[in-house]
Amino acid sequence: MTELHDRVASVTERIRQRSHDRRQAYLADIAAMEASPDSDRRQVGCSNMAHAAAAAGEDQQSVLAATDTPTADRPTTERPAANIGIITAYNDMLSAHQPFEAYPQVIRAAARAAGGTAQVAGGVPAMCDGVTQGRPGMELSLLSRDVIAMATAVGLSHGVYDAALCLGVCDKIVPGLIIGALSFGHLPVIFVPAGPMTSGLPNAEKATIRKAFARGEASREDLLRSEVAAYHGPGTCTFYGTANSNQMLMEVMGLHLPGAAFVNPHDDLRHALTVAATERAIEIARGGANPRPIGQCLDERSFVNAIIGLHATGGSTNHTLHLPAMAAAAGITLSWEDFADLSEITPLLARVYPNGQADVNHFHAAGGMGYVIGELLGAGLLDGSAATIAGDSLADYASEPVLAEGTLRWRPAPKSSLDPEILRPASDPHAANGGLRMLDGDLGKAVIKISAVAEDRHVIEAPAAVFTDEAAVKTAYAEGRLNRDAVIVVRGQGPQANGMPELHSLTPMLANLQDQGFAIALVTDGRMSGASGTVPAAIHVTPEAVAGGAIGRVQDGDMIRLDARVGTLGVAADLSARPAFGPVNHAPQRGFARPLFSAMRAASASAEQGAGLTFTEI
Repeated sequence: MTELHDRVASVTERIRQRSHDRRQAYLADIAAMEASPDSDRRQVGCSNMAHAAAAAGEDQQSVLAATDTPTADRPTTERPAANIGIITAYNDMLSAHQPFEAYPQVIRAAARAAGGTAQVAGGVPAMCDGVTQGRPGMELSLLSRDVIAMATAVGLSHGVYDAALCLGVCDKIVPGLIIGALSFGHLPVIFVPAGPMTSGLPNAEKATIRKAFARGEASREDLLRSEVAAYHGPGTCTFYGTANSNQMLMEVMGLHLPGAAFVNPHDDLRHALTVAATERAIEIARGGANPRPIGQCLDERSFVNAIIGLHATGGSTNHTLHLPAMAAAAGITLSWEDFADLSEITPLLARVYPNGQADVNHFHAAGGMGYVIGELLGAGLLDGSAATIAGDSLADYASEPVLAEGTLRWRPAPKSSLDPEILRPASDPHAANGGLRMLDGDLGKAVIKISAVAEDRHVIEAPAAVFTDEAAVKTAYAEGRLNRDAVIVVRGQGPQANGMPELHSLTPMLANLQDQGFAIALVTDGRMSGASGTVPAAIHVTPEAVAGGAIGRVQDGDMIRLDARVGTLGVAADLSARPAFGPVNHAPQRGFARPLFSAMRAASASAEQGAGLTFTEI
């Protein structure tokens, strides 16, 4: 095995030491849950178990863990057949999750054939950010991650499961499922994806129509025709945003079966992988010969591998929020310093839209995750000793699944990229450093994704144009007031203010201004989409405005300098004498269910701590 890179080893050890006390407390908690009679359905009261098994049909006796009169060959202490709890994010509005409709039937049949049982333990909400962009629902988007975590925990709370399968793909859904599953960390958990939709209208053509519409040069009918051609069927959107970054993470963190991420829905191989995931869940279930509880599988090595994978593929900025929150749920403390230090030594291997012209289907065909993992392991950038659900080493994930005469097997992933325009080796990458950078300076800490930003735009210095909501920016653009060099500051968009919505609907307008030759950047305490593209955007600014952050003191005309090369975000103004933005300057959160989530907003941690309810002190 290749020796681990010194920087990877040192960051891993730093996280281990920083997290020691919290991690040990977490491991003690999951050990206590494993030992508790409340985790053994043989100890559950008869009435309780009757409720749990009432609708199990032919699986009822197995779910009940019922036995005949004890014999020498089968004492009452014998473990019953494994019962798998299914947590599903199915709905048929969200294309990525529509394929999950039939998964429970497939899983139950596969479990039965493998000598176990399976039950849907619960469902979790799954909203589509593509539908809610620029709309009130987007203010609930990040908050939904913690709702999903709690819903997952509720589903697993019945104490009658020996392992779990989590069915989820998109933005907040997978992180929420992880956080919830870690709250029952004594259970082995496998993540089962649905795969991306087949390729439709190329993403670059879609972006061109969006920009034309923003300029008034394309009709709504033109725009709708383009969008429908791009988002045309079941499966994940094909650009490399948060949803597909999630799938990359599940591979590199060893929670999928190898190569499961990017197989299209309704493909025979996809069906075979779902069956195999069920069989593997039974093999690694608690009480068996090879239990792999998720709380032990995911440790500091797993999260460092995740950050490396994120940098190497130009993944979503949203994971600078999600990974700290996920890690905290396992008693591990990540900081943005960890992201920054690892970015410096991680080469960019992949060019997938918006960081290139290819979509995830092209990425998969060019070698996909198996090739990426093999390259990163070979360069000493991934820790192959991290635990996985599949085998004894992350090296098992440098492979790809195939169907041979109807039988699922794995073969080594390609050793060479099948398309160097999409995937390149670690020895000759697209860029020497990762696609994400951390910024720090007078305005606080922030995140920027530069993998799609032209090098001559890595430094922007221009007067501030200050706004307190997305709509005001759109009005200013429509009126021509932004036809100039400007750093557009959108504040009051942090987790405590309004749930930290994405501001992706601004992208076509800002890109148009940039195309006109203006020096344009965005600075916000909100989020941009995981599909952030060519416009430099310093996002997740913390402290946020309503928490007294410096971004709340910026005024129109202040000169702001965003320097992604050296990692700074500064303002040429004395902010000390200016009043803070504060809650009094923020509009009340009314309508569209906003009041229902007021307590969650108030309790939200900072962006660096995950911007949610699950956090750890840094």
